[in-house]
Amino acid sequence: MDPLTDPLAWPAPAAPEYVLHLYITGATPNSTRAVHNIKSICEEFLKGRYELLIVDVYQEPKLAQQEDLIGVPTLIKRSPGLVRRLVGDLSDRERVLKALGIEPTADGPLRYE
Repeated sequence: MDPLTDPLAWPAPAAPEYVLHLYITGATPNSTRAVHNIKSICEEFLKGRYELLIVDVYQEPKLAQQEDLIGVPTLIKRSPGLVRRLVGDLSDRERVLKALGIEPTADGPLRYE
């Protein structure tokens, strides 16, 4: 069989390196900012390496209940590494990057942990 035309011969897509869940409350200003901020960070620093699930707690209250959220918006980093939670609109970019394990080096460019 020809690997170029046989879909069974194609390599399986790689699982995303970063799995993130963002819990929001509708289209409130804080929720809208949080969505914009995390999407911007993901596209700039994690392009092609992340999966972002956005959950509106008004539409999916059971999911929010399962997470024992103390406030929204809340970002939960499921992987890699330890599970981390950030509450707020994610406008503190340095704090978000640190929670994701992305640290600036002395040279300026970012390295990924």
